[in-house]
Amino acid sequence: MASPSHRRSPGKRHTALVPTLVVAAVALVASLLMALHPDGETSADDAKAARVADSRSTTTPQTTPSTSPKPKQKQKPKASKAPKPSKASPTPSAARTTPPRTAAGTTPQPASGSAPLAGRIRPDVTYDGVATFYDTGTGDGACLYGPTGDVMTAAMNHTDYETSKACGAYVNVRAASGASVTVRITNECPLPCAPGQLDLSPQAFAKLAVPSTGRIPITWSLLSPSTSGTISIRYKTGSSRYWCGIQAVGHRNPLARLEVRDGSGWRALPRTEYNYFLSEQGSGCGGEIRITDIYGESLTVDGLAIRPDSLQPTRLQFAAH
Repeated sequence: MASPSHRRSPGKRHTALVPTLVVAAVALVASLLMALHPDGETSADDAKAARVADSRSTTTPQTTPSTSPKPKQKQKPKASKAPKPSKASPTPSAARTTPPRTAAGTTPQPASGSAPLAGRIRPDVTYDGVATFYDTGTGDGACLYGPTGDVMTAAMNHTDYETSKACGAYVNVRAASGASVTVRITNECPLPCAPGQLDLSPQAFAKLAVPSTGRIPITWSLLSPSTSGTISIRYKTGSSRYWCGIQAVGHRNPLARLEVRDGSGWRALPRTEYNYFLSEQGSGCGGEIRITDIYGESLTVDGLAIRPDSLQPTRLQFAAH
């Protein structure tokens, strides 16, 4: 119970009756408490219990928010984010291991002396097949050597053509009758030309059989003929120091590699089906060129001016075998 001074109103005068009334009121309250609680101690316990109950009623609204699960739910996303980057991180690296490009051979690679030099057509091997003939026109073909007055030419079947590795090869063709002719490969005979098949010029076929025969069984083998000619180099139309295609013409033996010299040394260029070696980033364009035949002989050509679609002769030629 609050003291009487707390109930005092400012501005009222004190009288002598006030102390008397106060004493009477206190005595009355005391007698009532003694009647209800004879031992005199229960009131203190009740007051204490009342204070505890009152304190619980006032603290309950404060503890309720702190026990709410909402803050814990906010923390769950933070805990789950941590492992996700580590689990997902292998995906980009795995994707990078996949070759991004479909034509892997288009990127020039350093020359390797241990790489096989001869392709499907090898020296000292006799191949079986059939011979047909076609209209050679000006003598130009898939090897892109250009028009020629040489009528003893042939188109190699698609399989043995092997991405133009057969271009420029000389082969000796023999018929069952014993007749033979030497031809130079300048073109590709597309499918359904079978492995071993040669599509000859009409003049070359006539050396083996009557043209009306149309198709005859043959055997053929690679040659390294005698020649007085030398090798020429040609840059493809559109070549510059930023991109170039290089072709060797007039080589006695089939080519195995064409390399250019750049800042890191000799770099092998990939060969296309149309018989040019490409430097797609311009590496070595206009610089030294090194060509290697299937027998392993290498010839180095000094740097040549980039003159697209122009034959530039050298004084070089591979040895006969």
